[in-house]
Amino acid sequence: AILYYFGIMPLVIRGFAYVFTKLMRISGAESLVAAGNIFVGIESTLTVKPYLSRMTDSEICTILTAGMATVASNVLALYVFSLKTQFPTIAGHLVSASLLSAPAALVMSKIIFPEKQSPETLGVHVRPFYEKEKSLFEAIINGANSGVKMIVGIVALLIAVLGLVALVDLLLSTVGTRIFGLENELSLKAIFGYIFYPFTLILGVPLSDAGIVSKIIGERLIVTEVVAYKDLAAALEQNLLQHERSAVITTYALCGFAHP
Repeated sequence: AILYYFGIMPLVIRGFAYVFTKLMRISGAESLVAAGNIFVGIESTLTVKPYLSRMTDSEICTILTAGMATVASNVLALYVFSLKTQFPTIAGHLVSASLLSAPAALVMSKIIFPEKQSPETLGVHVRPFYEKEKSLFEAIINGANSGVKMIVGIVALLIAVLGLVALVDLLLSTVGTRIFGLENELSLKAIFGYIFYPFTLILGVPLSDAGIVSKIIGERLIVTEVVAYKDLAAALEQNLLQHERSAVITTYALCGFAHP
């Protein structure tokens, strides 16, 4: 919020947007949202509010894809705090993952939904739209309020999702042990671990760590990346991963906002 008040954040976002517009030949509005997602998350859509009603279908697809592919800087701070003890270099990897996800999202969205119309801001450098606070103190208060709302929202989401997952796991465990006679308890994490096992190997995770990593990636799909990063920290603390490469790959794989 302070960086926005002094005009530093809009300047940085415009710089990234300029690079995306020139190198990838997309509209200025798309570039601005993709660049903004790196720093402020899905709220960056509001920076192109005046253009939203006139955007093409491909532009809308790109904006949604970029929003789901990246993680806001304030959320990255939460992940760094959770993993910095077990993984001291986590901050650099998370920043790299978010930076790489922005142009990757632009490429994938255009492959899936190519542009067939003529965007209004094609090749145009768009200025971000935002409401500036009247004073620095107001900016600090609004920034603090936004942070509190984010934390409360994450906690409420985790309580709801983890409760539902625990209920489903209880049903699966009962069915697996009493009906099918399985020795190991059946759970959503175990099921998704088997599903993501081949994809984990494709990512380059060593065979000895693939079982643990696939469960963490599968868990990220079910109960958000917050819990997945927490379990990654636990795996590192207990020395369950034999290769540091596995932790790095998992960090990149978990970094994103998309959920089913």
